[in-house]
Amino acid sequence: MNVELIDLHPATADLEQVVREGLTAMPRQLPAWLLYDSEGSRLFASICEQPEYSLTRTEIALLNHQADAISAALGPGVMVEFGIGNAHKVSPLLKALKSDLFVGLDISRTALRDALEGLGREHPQTTMLGICCDHSQLADLPPHPLLDGRRRIGFFPGSSLGNFSWDNAVALLQRFRRLLNNGPLLLGLDQPRSPALLEAAYDDAAGVSAAFAQNLLTRLNRELQGDIDVDRFHYRARWQSSQSRIEMALVSDSPQTITLAGQLWQFEPDEAWITEHSVKYSPAAAEELAKQAGWRIQQRWHDDNDQVSLHLLLPAD
Repeated sequence: MNVELIDLHPATADLEQVVREGLTAMPRQLPAWLLYDSEGSRLFASICEQPEYSLTRTEIALLNHQADAISAALGPGVMVEFGIGNAHKVSPLLKALKSDLFVGLDISRTALRDALEGLGREHPQTTMLGICCDHSQLADLPPHPLLDGRRRIGFFPGSSLGNFSWDNAVALLQRFRRLLNNGPLLLGLDQPRSPALLEAAYDDAAGVSAAFAQNLLTRLNRELQGDIDVDRFHYRARWQSSQSRIEMALVSDSPQTITLAGQLWQFEPDEAWITEHSVKYSPAAAEELAKQAGWRIQQRWHDDNDQVSLHLLLPAD
């Protein structure tokens, strides 16, 4: 098994700047990648196993069923997955593509190494190259002899694009086009459906989604010398129909002042601290988004209920 890791993780100083900007904004919001330290990655994997959260199970089933057809449509090349998590989704594609190299990007060093080692045991003939980074800020893949002259195939499953606003999603898809040297992109999207079902999916009865969000406060306390009382914030997931998204937030239970990186921040009662959004895209919205980012949708695969879909994007020109 051959696993190599390149560490481009943001430095502590960068983290302080990101948090400062997020707490200065109104409403207050931090980028979703901050949720994924090692414990956050573990909790998210548990969210994907909850009965209310069907996205992961549905997408994995779709990939297993359509792997050969998707592989044929993608053509040969090196699979580059943005935000690999536990790497449970890419395996059928690697098998169908018969790839000798896989490149996985993720923000959590520990989760990235664990995922690549597990994937490497399943695909011992494939070299695993991990890049620990924030892919939304990456200008290019770091130079590596295994990548020289190789066609790149992007993979961005799990409806992760939904964490970004429309403008930022367009910018991210434009960035992916540069990172892939105009290679194709396989994009997973979740579609709008019953608000009750969506709110339950992001606020499960077992409380794992709440623990996932609250772990962010624990991380900030640890890494930025904070004094946040986690118990004074409660978790909320709310469907916002006008923007076709779920908003997840930690809400202050009372007036309070917290300290992070030596700076004081005041919260009012019921003030929301947004941890992430999850935008749901109809087929028409997905087509318009791709068009604005300079892509065209060549092909689309979906589950039997047409709730989760995989889109093959090609450069529009």
